[in-house]
Amino acid sequence: MRVAAAQMNLTWHDRSANHKKARQMAMQATKAGAELLILPEMFSTGFSMDTSITPEALDGVTPTLLRTLARELGLAIVGGFVLARDEGGPQNVSLAVDRNGNDLALYAKIHQIGLLGEDQSYEPGDWPVPFSIGELNAACFVCYDLRFPELFRLVVDRCELIVVIASWPAGRQHHWDLLLRARAAESQCFVVGVNRVGHGGDLDFIGGSAIIDPLGQVLAHGGDKETLIVADIDPAKVAEVRSSMPFLKDRKPHLFKKLADES
Repeated sequence: MRVAAAQMNLTWHDRSANHKKARQMAMQATKAGAELLILPEMFSTGFSMDTSITPEALDGVTPTLLRTLARELGLAIVGGFVLARDEGGPQNVSLAVDRNGNDLALYAKIHQIGLLGEDQSYEPGDWPVPFSIGELNAACFVCYDLRFPELFRLVVDRCELIVVIASWPAGRQHHWDLLLRARAAESQCFVVGVNRVGHGGDLDFIGGSAIIDPLGQVLAHGGDKETLIVADIDPAKVAEVRSSMPFLKDRKPHLFKKLADES
């Protein structure tokens, strides 16, 4: 499967401008032969804590855009927005849709970054939501989730691809670069990290989006400018790596259960 990652320079609180750019990059992805396009965290508004602006319903303009682009271009898409809910506060989510515009998975970010006040604005999710695109099994996490390897362990046996959509600040860029490769190597699966570039909410962002193989090798990298990166991923590669280096079978999951029971 050919995967495209859209490293966007987002316009703060401007859905119209960001939707227009997402459409342009989706068309570029289609021309490049991509079957799956991945857009950043909160790509329609930027990583804002202003809940008078960010939330929208599941049939709102941003999820509707994802479904429409998917149908028009025959392209599966994953992207992030803020979900308004009838019960409970808004959530920072990712939505995956298939090439026909049908919803595949809605995942709410489990880990909120207190350092930036996210935990005061959004309510966390409680569990990963794996999904399938054709023969490819995948899961999507959101930004700060990357710092918690135990979350990846929950889905690794069910996935050949793990996506991380983000608005990861430049001040901790070296952690982003390091952790993406670590998650790929330890999970022995493809990892696609999609970060934004530009400035928003008093933070700078310098991209570093990457498509990484199950050995932790970078197949494509976005640098620090707005760009679309593309690479081919093959589920058979995951099976090959896990067979030749069967490290995952040596896990001791009972240790995590014991820790959970004692905490």
